[in-house]
This record gives sequence, structure tokens and C-alpha cells, in this order.
Amino acid sequence: MFTLPVYNSEGKEIDTIKLNADIFDGSQNSDCLHQAIEAYKANQRKGLAATKTRGEVSGGGKKPWKQKGTGRARVGSTRSPLWRHGGVVFGPHPRDFSYELPQKIKALALKTSLNTRLKENNFLILDEFKVESPKTKLAVNILTNLKLFSPKLKKERKVLFLTHKLDADLKKALKNISFLTVDLAKDCHAYEVMNNQKLLITKAGLSDLTERLK
Repeated sequence: MFTLPVYNSEGKEIDTIKLNADIFDGSQNSDCLHQAIEAYKANQRKGLAATKTRGEVSGGGKKPWKQKGTGRARVGSTRSPLWRHGGVVFGPHPRDFSYELPQKIKALALKTSLNTRLKENNFLILDEFKVESPKTKLAVNILTNLKLFSPKLKKERKVLFLTHKLDADLKKALKNISFLTVDLAKDCHAYEVMNNQKLLITKAGLSDLTERLK
């Protein structure tokens, strides 16, 4: 069973918490993780690429020349795919790339991603993320206290912040932080966990996540 420290907004350790052994057991299933990430990326695709066939290109209604007697090859339309300005034979058309994965695979993929961040020591638990006013500076100060951000870093580390609820002031304070991704713990998925190097979660958010995966 893993036991992690709980920090306050000043970056001080105020408590410890035991993680649920059924979820945070260190196990990893790379096959399920791969399937979940590929499915997520496929579901984000727009599928708007389109070309016109010879029947959709404008013009070409008249036969360019008579069938016989000219010495040239027979042709029925100036919009043949062989001609300039003609239609496209096997071009792309709008389509839906999305598909559904079984819930068990998605849950196992999320569990794998969480265990990966836990093994890397990139899993932080925060007592509560609270700002007095909706100012980005106050939110950045909390992240700096937790050593998730430093002005001296040449490259910012991407951080995923999971919480139980997101009020208007907190949402406004966090929205302009370029390296931070914010989501509700009950809605998070494997792709966003793996797409960020650090995971910050509130105690209430951890409770939601545990309840969801149990």
C-alpha cells in the first residue's frame, strides 16, 4: 500500500494519506493504455478532408468532340479524372474516425497511467487549491510553492491538475497558465494523464477518482 504526503497551498506537508490498494497497486497494462490513447486520438479527428468525383465537379456536360472520325481518343466529358480540372478517383471524403472502447479497458488504461505517474514520483496530493481572488499570480504562487513551476526552468513541465469541483474564481485564475491542464477528477482519462509530466490532485478529487475506479 502506497502512503503519500498531503501538502497545503504553501507547499508544507500537513498530513499523509493511504492510497487504495486495489487501484494504486503499481500494476501496468501497456496494451490497454495504448488502445485508450489511440482511441482518444481517433475520436479527436475531424475527418473533414474532401475531394470531388467526376460527377461532382462543375461542368463537363457536353461531349468535347464526336465519337468517331476525328482521329483522337474517344472521350465523353472534360471532367474525366484523366483530364486537367477533372474529378478525383480515390480521394478522401468526410468520415467519422471515432469508435468506442469497452469501459473496462478505459478504466484499466486510466489505472495504468496513474500507477505510472506514481512510480515516477510525479503524483502530488494537495489539501485544497483555493485562491482569495481570481488572479493568475496567486495560482502560480501556489504551483511555485509546490515546486511545480520555477521561473529559472528553461522548459516548463506540463502539469495536470485534477479537482473535485471548479468554481468561477479558480477557473479564471487557472485558465491563462500555459503549462497547466485543468480537469475534474471524475472526468479525467488516460491520455491527459500521460500527456502531462506531473499530476496534482486535491484530496476531494482523489476520493472521486478512487470511487470511480473501484
